[in-house]
This record gives sequence, structure tokens and C-alpha cells, in this order.
Amino acid sequence: MTISAYSASVPVFNRLLTALLNLLDKAEAYAAERKFNVDLLVEDRLYPDMNPLKFQIQSATDHAKFSAARLTGQTPPSWADDEKTFADLKARVRKALDYLAGFKEGDFEGADTREIQITVGGQPRTVTGQDYFLGRALPNFYFHYTTAYDILRKNGVPIGKRDFLG
Repeated sequence: MTISAYSASVPVFNRLLTALLNLLDKAEAYAAERKFNVDLLVEDRLYPDMNPLKFQIQSATDHAKFSAARLTGQTPPSWADDEKTFADLKARVRKALDYLAGFKEGDFEGADTREIQITVGGQPRTVTGQDYFLGRALPNFYFHYTTAYDILRKNGVPIGKRDFLG
């Protein structure tokens, strides 16, 4: 079975970012039911030395947009990381979904072998699209998406595997 760079990226990101919006909706409903300000979760983290929910969502959306842009030879857009509320976080996810909607399968032609410039440990590196996507972009997207899920779950939001998978 051959999987294209497009089918391994954009539909996957779309499904999980849509699931992330649903997770955030469930967190809002849970906060309303429990009568606490959902915005308190924006800065929550799993452990003191880990980054908060807002960072996890910023990073997941960044990896989705960077992947699509870099694999198609485009310059990714720059978004300020200035989200302070749940509404801001949801808007960020919607912005990522809107951005991904602009890509078509044909845009990814040659993505596997395209040379991609990234910075690793402060040092510039050139990698193939396949190495970038499979070794950096996709694992990082899943890490931050999963950590966002875990922060919500740790706070009692009634979500499970089906919610995670979308």
C-alpha cells in the first residue's frame, strides 16, 4: 500500500484538530456544569516543568501548518502565540483547519524528496520531506495533541479514547 504525503498529513491533521475542538467543547461544558472558569485550564500543565495547555495547542497547530507548508514548498504563515482564553485556543484551532483547507493532493507532488530547511538544536539542517514529516512533524504533532488531551483529562473532563481519535 502506498500512502501519499497529502493523505498522511492533511486528512489526519483535519480529523484530530476537529477532535481537539470537540475536546475543548467538552471542557467548556464540564466547567459550566462544575461552575468554574474554563479559562483556568489555559495555563494548566501536567507537571510543573511541562508547558501549559495553551502551548500544547499552539504547538500542535504549528506542526500541522508547518508540515503542510514545508511539504508543498511554501513558507508557513507566522502566528502570534498570544492565546489567553479558551475562546482564543478554539480560534487558533479553527485558523489551522482553515489553513489546511487550502491544500489539495496535487500540492504535495514531490514532497517525499523535497529538501526542507529546519533548525534543530539551534543548528540549520536540510532533510528530505519524508524524514521531516515522519521523524519530526508527525511525532511532535501527536505529542502536543496527546498532552493537550491529557491535561484536560487530568482535570476531570469526561473524555475518552473515542474523543481522542475523533
